[in-house]
Amino acid sequence: MQETTTLAPEATAPAPDVPAGGEEAAGPGRPSLWRSRNFLLLWTGQTVGELGAQISTVAVPLLAATTLKASVFQISLLTFLSWLPYLLFSLPAGVIADRVDQRRLMIWCDLGRMALMASLPVVALVSELSLWHLYTVVGLTGVLTVLFNIAYKSKLPRMVEAHQLVDGNAKLSMSKDFAELIGPSISGVLIGLVGATRTFFGNGLAFLVSAVTLFLIKEPPGAGPVERDAEEQDRTPLRTQMTEGLSFIRRQPILRKILACTTTSNFWVMAAGSIEVTFMVRELRAPSWMVGLVFSVSAVGGLAVGALTQRISQRVGTARIIWVSMAVPGPLYLLMPLAQPGWGVLLYGLGLAAFSANAVLYNVAATSYQQSITPTQLLGRVNASFLWICYGAIPLGALTGGLLASALGLRTALLICVLGTWSAALFVYCSPLRGMRDMPETAPGEER
Repeated sequence: MQETTTLAPEATAPAPDVPAGGEEAAGPGRPSLWRSRNFLLLWTGQTVGELGAQISTVAVPLLAATTLKASVFQISLLTFLSWLPYLLFSLPAGVIADRVDQRRLMIWCDLGRMALMASLPVVALVSELSLWHLYTVVGLTGVLTVLFNIAYKSKLPRMVEAHQLVDGNAKLSMSKDFAELIGPSISGVLIGLVGATRTFFGNGLAFLVSAVTLFLIKEPPGAGPVERDAEEQDRTPLRTQMTEGLSFIRRQPILRKILACTTTSNFWVMAAGSIEVTFMVRELRAPSWMVGLVFSVSAVGGLAVGALTQRISQRVGTARIIWVSMAVPGPLYLLMPLAQPGWGVLLYGLGLAAFSANAVLYNVAATSYQQSITPTQLLGRVNASFLWICYGAIPLGALTGGLLASALGLRTALLICVLGTWSAALFVYCSPLRGMRDMPETAPGEER
């Protein structure tokens, strides 16, 4: 699924005299992220956190289906509740992230999520766990996740130099692909050993590790929250503050195109995702172990490209790679609806691997561009606006995939979905990005 993701190392705000997308360690003034204690702490914590998230992705529906005997519709509500906070809370969360110390906000979000996850096995041990308790945990965890994601997306440009943005985003994106590769397997082993309920102690531990690594980060002077004048904050209505991110995006033609591309891609990717397991099981008659193998193959694509993202971006151009990464892998998506029974199901995995590679390149480049041109004091609200719109398309996409499959059949519906995903490239191809090689450090007419 396409999204704009980020994170953070050491140093202060981006240096204006360093071109974005340059060589990572070209000289004494351009230190490697491998030597940044802050970045390594953050990277470690987020890797563990992503692993915990992947464990819960499997454990939550299994807990509902097996222990709580939930119906198919009741299980589907868990997915709905996990994404609903992005629609309801993204814009106010952006205002909060711009007003408070973002590192402390992230720590409190991690501790809150740890407590919520640990409550599941604790309640199960002392009394009977209910489906409503699980709904509450999923919904509240979703709210804290929205706050956390917006805060850490806004924190990175304040902690790294401009030439480190692409590399930092790429390394953190690799963590997600690594977690997607091994997380479901670890979840399956834990569930088999201790049961679905006790598995959530592992989730709680992952959030605790993330909180500890954030606590150990030593911020340099000037890396704290960017405060507005108190009187100006009081004079500005909350509704106006919530929409300032949208107003900034509206004034930036490239950001508008990136937003349209990401939203379109999310819509069709989720439409495909809502029917892909059913397609492999019913149409391709794939056993469960082969379905798992398909998803592991897809994660390899993101990991491989993630390790080379910095070099690829430098070779192609940090701005040009945004539309190239969306357009070039498109034909390989057609391998998914062309997959056949038997070992031919791996064609689906190859198509997914191409998309995973595209997602890493696109997400890193698009996020780095967004960070590099957005004024520091608006980062939280701009990130919130992106999440509000891009993730708002996800439940609609899932519904569309099911409707198409019911009306046209699984294979035809999947073909429409992958063509829709590829069509998202048109937004960034038909934009000023086509005439640019590298990203600017500030938007025209804007100051950081």
